[in-house]
Amino acid sequence: MHRTPAATVEFVHVAKRYPGSEEAAIRDLSFTVPAGEVCVLVGPSGCGKTTAMRLVNRMIELTSGDILLDGESISGRDPAQLRREIGYAIQQVGLFPHVNVGENIATVPKLLGWDRARIRARVDELLELVGLEPAMRKRYPAQLSGGQRQRVGVARALAADPPLMLMDEPFGAIDPITRVRLQDEFLRLQTEIRKTVLFVTHDIDEAIKVGDRIAVLRHGGELAQFATPSELLMRPADEFVEQFVGADRALKRLALTRVRELDLRVLMPDHDRDGHARIDEDAPVRDALAELLQSGRQEGIVVDAQGRERGVITIDLISRSLGAPQ
Repeated sequence: MHRTPAATVEFVHVAKRYPGSEEAAIRDLSFTVPAGEVCVLVGPSGCGKTTAMRLVNRMIELTSGDILLDGESISGRDPAQLRREIGYAIQQVGLFPHVNVGENIATVPKLLGWDRARIRARVDELLELVGLEPAMRKRYPAQLSGGQRQRVGVARALAADPPLMLMDEPFGAIDPITRVRLQDEFLRLQTEIRKTVLFVTHDIDEAIKVGDRIAVLRHGGELAQFATPSELLMRPADEFVEQFVGADRALKRLALTRVRELDLRVLMPDHDRDGHARIDEDAPVRDALAELLQSGRQEGIVVDAQGRERGVITIDLISRSLGAPQ
């Protein structure tokens, strides 16, 4: 199926002040999200991250500044039409309880006047895309688990193939195990659809895992740092960012880095392989470290997806990688 190209999103000196409030929710926010990237807005409660997101689809209105989608101001757009062109997934999911899954997913295509055959084909495509069985289309929200409802919420947000998706703590109300699975599913999905995504979370670990870029906000919607996950972990802009990222940022970096990215030791033909852990080259370095510690060995054999040996990883090598410039 032909997909709508992703959109570039640009915040240009955005400000929002609610009537009667002495403090601005957002004072002066500027950053650009390239098309097809996931930008995570993160920061303490009350920093304006959800406000910033809701400004994009005009659920609330700007006080000053502008937001551009592919260079076009949202200010001149009809709000209802704009919202139909932007996917929106929220923590509470917000499924309509009185209609089934298929009808929930079809909400926006129906508003856009799609014919029944096109809607049915799109619902089938999306159920497969988010990992739900075709039979799920006839079930009602009350018959689904929390994780299933969240998948349906994502499918509904994608229904009209929007160039931009807004995701407001989409996995926040899910148990930890299901949350990790949904994060992994989201990342798999993003490799296929390559949408531009604005993703709000309070969880820095989630931000580092799912984001291509991270916007760290402090109170007043001030941009403390806008960076890739690696840059954020290696070079926090100031003490506020350093404290927000956490004292364990070295371990977070190990979770970001893949084993194959390290300068592995050469595996010699006569190398002792007995009892050594065999570690997937695509595994996070943090997982490799855990395997080495569990095996009680200082080193392990790195293998590719076909089981071919690629080199040797050691605890010393992992330790040295933490001090390597990025």
